[in-house]
Amino acid sequence: MNNSSQKISVVEKIGYSLGDLAANLVFQTLVTYLAYFYTDIYGLKPEDASIITLTVGLLAGFVFNPMVGALADRTRTKWGKFRPWILLTAIPLGAAALFAFSTPDFSYKGKMIYAAVTYSVLLLLYAANNLPYAALSGVITGDMSERNSISSYRFVAVMFAQFFVQVFMLPIILSAGHGDKAAGIEVVMTWLAIIGTVMLLITFLTTKERVIPKPEQESTLGADLKDLKKNKPWIIMLTVTALIFITLAMKGGSYVYYFNNYVDETSLQQFISPITNFFNSIGMNFFGEDPRSAGFGLFNAGGIIMMIVGITFSKKFADKYGKRDAFIASLFISTLFVLAFIFYPPKSVGLMFLSQILHGFFYGTGTPLLWAMIADVADYSEWKNNRRATAIIFSAMMVGLKVGLSIGSSLVALIIGKYGYISSEGTVNVIQPETVSTGAKMLVSVFPSIPFFLACGLLMFYEINKKKEIEIEHDLKERRKAKD
Repeated sequence: MNNSSQKISVVEKIGYSLGDLAANLVFQTLVTYLAYFYTDIYGLKPEDASIITLTVGLLAGFVFNPMVGALADRTRTKWGKFRPWILLTAIPLGAAALFAFSTPDFSYKGKMIYAAVTYSVLLLLYAANNLPYAALSGVITGDMSERNSISSYRFVAVMFAQFFVQVFMLPIILSAGHGDKAAGIEVVMTWLAIIGTVMLLITFLTTKERVIPKPEQESTLGADLKDLKKNKPWIIMLTVTALIFITLAMKGGSYVYYFNNYVDETSLQQFISPITNFFNSIGMNFFGEDPRSAGFGLFNAGGIIMMIVGITFSKKFADKYGKRDAFIASLFISTLFVLAFIFYPPKSVGLMFLSQILHGFFYGTGTPLLWAMIADVADYSEWKNNRRATAIIFSAMMVGLKVGLSIGSSLVALIIGKYGYISSEGTVNVIQPETVSTGAKMLVSVFPSIPFFLACGLLMFYEINKKKEIEIEHDLKERRKAKD
C-alpha cells in the first residue's frame, strides 16, 4: 500500500535531519570559508579564486546536478530510489571535503589546478549525496503538514551545523594549528568528515520512502524536461533559489573579511569582553584570544541562535498564511536588516550585532519553507501531468543552488579583489589598503540585499498559495487512494 499520508515518527524526522546536518558541515564551510581559504590560507589571488569558484560551480550546476537527478529518478533498488545514493556517497563525500581544504605545497599553477580539481570532485559528490537527500523529503510523506514538520526538524539541524562552522570553527582552526591556519583546517576537516559520514549512515538506516510512483507514471527524461518548461512555479522557484543562494554565499563569505578589515578592533573587544570573560571564568574558552575571530564567532552565534528561534515559528506561519506569503514576509523584513549595515561606522559594534540578531530571527521564520515549497512544486507537477518526477525537479533546484552559490562565492573574491585586497598564506599577515574596508562594508550590506529583494518580487507571481496547496494535496490523496 502507498502510505503517502502516514504520520512520521520523531525518530525518522531526527534521522532524516542528521543528513542535512552532515551535508551542511560541508556546505556551510564552503559558504563561509572557501574564498577566505583560497586567498588567506592557500595563497591564491582573489581573481583566480573567483574564476575557480565560478567555473566549477557552474559546471556542478549545469552538468553534475541534472545528471544526478536524471539517474536518481530512474534508480530502482530494494532500498528505494534515493536512499542508496546517501549510503554510497557518505564516505567519499567526507574524503573529498578533506582534500578540498588541504594545502599541498605545489607551485602557484599547481595550486590552481589542485583547487579546481578537488573543488570539482567535492561538488560532484555533494550533488550525488544531497540532491537525492533533498528529493527524499518529497517521498517520505505526501502529507503537507508532515512535510512542513520534517522541514522544521531538518533546518534546525542545519542551524546547528551552521552554528558550529560560523561560531567555533575559526577559533578551533587557529587553536588546532597553533597559529598555522593551513594545519588547523586540515585537522578540523578530518573530524568533520568522520562525524558527517556517521550521520549520513544514520539517515539511510532510519528513513523510509512511502510515496512510490505507479508503473504507469514512469516517463522519459525528455518528457520530464518538457513538463518542467510548462511548470511556472518551478521556473519561479528555480530563479528564487539562485537569488537566495547568491545572497547567502555573499553574506556568509564576506563576514570574515568584514571583521578583519572594517570593524574597529578596540570597540569590538570592549563589546565582547563581558561575554568572553564570562566563558573564560567558567573554564569554557571557546573563542580564543584573538578579538576579531572571537567577535566573528559571537556575531554569527547571535544570528544563528535567533534563526533557530525563528524556525520554531515557521510551521505556524506557513499553516496560517501559506508557505508563499510567509516566505515573502520573511525575506523582505530580514533583508532590511542586511541593508542596514551600510549605515554603521566601524565603531558601531552594538548596532551590527543587533541587526544580525534581528536578521537571523526573521530569516529563520522562512528558512524551512524553501525546500518545502520545492516539494510542493513536485506535487504540482504530478497534479498537472499525472506522473511524479521528484528528483529531476529537485536537481533543477539544485542547479539554482549551485549557480547561486558559485556566483555569490565568486563575487566575494572578485569584489574584495577589486577593492585592492592582497592575498597571503597561512601564518603571513598582510596590511591591506584602506579601500578594502569600504569593499568589506559593501559586501555585507548593499550587494547581498539586491538578490533578496529580487526574490521577493518574483515570489509575488508564484501561484501555489495556501488555497492551491490544499487543493493539490486533496486531489493527489484521492488519486493515490483510487490507485491503491
